[in-house]
Amino acid sequence: MRRPLAVLTTALAVTALSLSLSACSDDDGGGGNTLSVLSWDNETTMQPVLDAFRAAHPDITLEMSYSPPVAEYIQTLQTRVLSGKAPDVFLIAAENKTNLINGKHVLDLSNEPFIKGLPEINTKTYGRDDAVYGLSVSSWGAGIMYNKDLLAKVGATEPPQTWDEFLALCARLKGAGITPFLEALDGMPTVLSAFLGAHNVAQGLQMDTRIFNGESTFAREWAEPLRQYNRIFADGLEPSSVAGLKPDQVVDEFATGRVAMFPSGPWNIASIRQKAPDLKFAMVPVPAAPGGSVFLAGAAGPGWAISAKSENVDAARTFLTFLASEQGIKPYQKASNAITVTENFEPPIDEALQPIVANVRAGRFYLPQIAWTRAEDLLNVEAVAQLQLMAQKQATPEEVAAALDRKLATS
Repeated sequence: MRRPLAVLTTALAVTALSLSLSACSDDDGGGGNTLSVLSWDNETTMQPVLDAFRAAHPDITLEMSYSPPVAEYIQTLQTRVLSGKAPDVFLIAAENKTNLINGKHVLDLSNEPFIKGLPEINTKTYGRDDAVYGLSVSSWGAGIMYNKDLLAKVGATEPPQTWDEFLALCARLKGAGITPFLEALDGMPTVLSAFLGAHNVAQGLQMDTRIFNGESTFAREWAEPLRQYNRIFADGLEPSSVAGLKPDQVVDEFATGRVAMFPSGPWNIASIRQKAPDLKFAMVPVPAAPGGSVFLAGAAGPGWAISAKSENVDAARTFLTFLASEQGIKPYQKASNAITVTENFEPPIDEALQPIVANVRAGRFYLPQIAWTRAEDLLNVEAVAQLQLMAQKQATPEEVAAALDRKLATS
């Protein structure tokens, strides 16, 4: 599902189209100014933004499609791009930025007024050389969300600062009959990303550069972070069944008080408060692995891009201009709880996120797919598959790292 665009097969395209893509359009039947948009934020998040846009620009008809992040979205977009039916506006993300840029599927936005004033990390993440290919209006950090009442039952006020102490807390929770921690393994794990981010800092931010220029290997750089992460499975503190869990299932387990902690980001806040208005919870950075420091998984938010083949570029520019405006960013932030980074709006931050805000704004976050300089889609698919095997005790940390080296060598 994250294969290079050039090798996507017809079978894959058919599969992708059968996924949970949903679409809707304005009722006025469109006309000559219809703009197609593919979003991975769902309709609940996007509707207030779209309503505001339609009120401000009644001359532009929106044809919205939705596909959930990340794997399904990437696959759906690839299918539409390869079939010549790319939406006018879509998201460029960590997992597809190289393919989209190399394939010249997205327009350079660097001279657009709506790009001005964004933090360098957001423009560079979706840029190359002096070009910028995505309007990224937020940054995100993911840490450990915890249920205050469940932790209090074993004498803890919040997750500890070190991984050793965190595992000890998990053992106490398990001993009390409480499921300590769940993390859906359908993507790159938050805990591992944070461990790698802290390791990268200790390497002078050169870890990925050395891997991709041949001076180092995944085996050398990833083995110890993988060994530390794997302790939670080896010690029986997290079940191997998480390999089959979906993120929404984990959120439900947390909201109903059946699990004490899970890795989470700002996007989970609204649904948890809706499902469990009285639940007492907060988020903290991932505890430090031995020799490391507390860190977050995270990155600049995905960027809105304009298709290079769009026949509605002016309308697309109008849409992106609106998304970056105070009129557009305000309802988006309210619906998503995103930590937005535009200069025209100071986002109110949910109190549950306050413990991570300083780290997000300081850029103390890391996501492997963003840092990789090529083959990030292939490597991400391989990493997730190997990590699922590791959780099920069918692969060792060393075998996971070696598999990534083999994948990189053949990509």
